[in-house]
Amino acid sequence: MNRTARTALILALPLVAGGCAVTAQEAVYADAFAGFSTVEATTRTATGKNAVWIQDKQTADATSSKVQALVRGKTINADTAVQVALLNNKGLQAAYAELGLSAADAWQETMFVNPTASIGVLGLGAPELGAFRAVEGMIVNNIFALVTRDRRIDIADTRFRKAQLDAAVATLALAADTRRAWIEAASAWERVAYLNQAKAAADAASELATRLGETGALNKSGQAREHVFYAELAGQTARARLAARSAKAELTRLMGLWGRM
Repeated sequence: MNRTARTALILALPLVAGGCAVTAQEAVYADAFAGFSTVEATTRTATGKNAVWIQDKQTADATSSKVQALVRGKTINADTAVQVALLNNKGLQAAYAELGLSAADAWQETMFVNPTASIGVLGLGAPELGAFRAVEGMIVNNIFALVTRDRRIDIADTRFRKAQLDAAVATLALAADTRRAWIEAASAWERVAYLNQAKAAADAASELATRLGETGALNKSGQAREHVFYAELAGQTARARLAARSAKAELTRLMGLWGRM
């Protein structure tokens, strides 16, 4: 091995060795659930419910079984709706996946660039100048990337922390939206129930007005008034039922239970 090649090898050795050590920071990024413990703890503190990051079939099956146990044959209250949404909402899993991608990017930035050595031999010069040989030794290891490594790690770490915050915000927003949707759906169906009772009473009053009109005890104006009142209640009931179904559909969407409720 000539002098130039030995110099290239000696200069490259510290960079290769530096890439072999795994720091605590790198271990955090390399964790399969990197950053999720913070999201999970924040969710439990704020809502009292559990969040789950589904990454394999075993976890998916266990989560599905838990969701079924929570909803099958039971009246779903607001707390149950929130818990099911946190376990079963696919959009939330997408937010957690983004957290994993940011951790992978941060981990990649902690890796050293593998250096390469290039040895070249230039040809002979003009005869009148005599023969010469130039040996070019060059290490190509992206010096700029090496110099800015710490800065790039800081930027990637900031993005990772932001992804943590975004995932936590998405989780809490889903919990709040689900609770709000449950309240809206429950109140919408209560309105339907009250309007149904009023409609039944108006129906009876309209029928009675018709009979009274046949006997002459109630004039046409009074009969029309009862009939119009019944028609208005029928229209309000239909609109309320449509709104209740829409509210239920929104709640079902947030809970990830399309076709199950």
